[in-house]
Amino acid sequence: MSKPDASPPAVRSIAAARRKAAVGAPSVQGPGRRGRPPKAQAKAAGETRDLILDAAEDLFSKHGFYGVTIREVAREAGVDTALVHYYFGAKRDLFDAVFLRRAEVWNDDRVAAIDRYAEAAGPDMTLEGLLEAFLRPPFEWSLKGGPGWKHYAALVAQTNANPTFGGETMARYFDPAIRRLIELIAVVLPGASEVDLYWGYHNLSGALTLTLGETGRLDRLSGGLARSGDLETAGDYMVRFAAAGFRAVVGMSPR
Repeated sequence: MSKPDASPPAVRSIAAARRKAAVGAPSVQGPGRRGRPPKAQAKAAGETRDLILDAAEDLFSKHGFYGVTIREVAREAGVDTALVHYYFGAKRDLFDAVFLRRAEVWNDDRVAAIDRYAEAAGPDMTLEGLLEAFLRPPFEWSLKGGPGWKHYAALVAQTNANPTFGGETMARYFDPAIRRLIELIAVVLPGASEVDLYWGYHNLSGALTLTLGETGRLDRLSGGLARSGDLETAGDYMVRFAAAGFRAVVGMSPR
């Protein structure tokens, strides 16, 4: 999920964790064996994975990839370190699993929202309408999804600014949704070059991840006049600001 003297300690510890995770599993060799029913065993394994992912997400969001160890994740989750390795492998694999879990939900919602909007609006599609549909899912998940989504938003903000592997990670999990948005913006702004549209999105991306990170910077800068946790207001401002920005860069680069 060998003989003791034939394997290195790390392999033996992981193997022990796998055996521990499998304790109570039903035997297929005879009806006399006792054990946990298969569905219950699968549920327990799923709950353990989620527990580890939740703990890792919380820690990564606060301390970054390099500031967290597998041992700390295990301690936070209340499981053996070997069990984290059993389910997820190395730390980068765990990080990717954390990132993917909510990225799929977030991006599926965004693509579905802009596609629904484009179909409903038809030739009356507007830039503001597209951006509102695209931005609504991440803002709503941060507002209503609970602490896990707050942690994830902060993690995305950190990753987007990470010069080591942030670009590769963001591209792997977010590019398909972003490319679909750019395709539709190109319909609304036929005079824009691809370069214009990519620069426009680059600026929107920075604003979006910084805002969803809720760093408190806005609160201090404004002396409390504006609050970084007021995501509903932030979303309204971002739609108008981004729409104006996209229009302003049209024609800066030749087609």
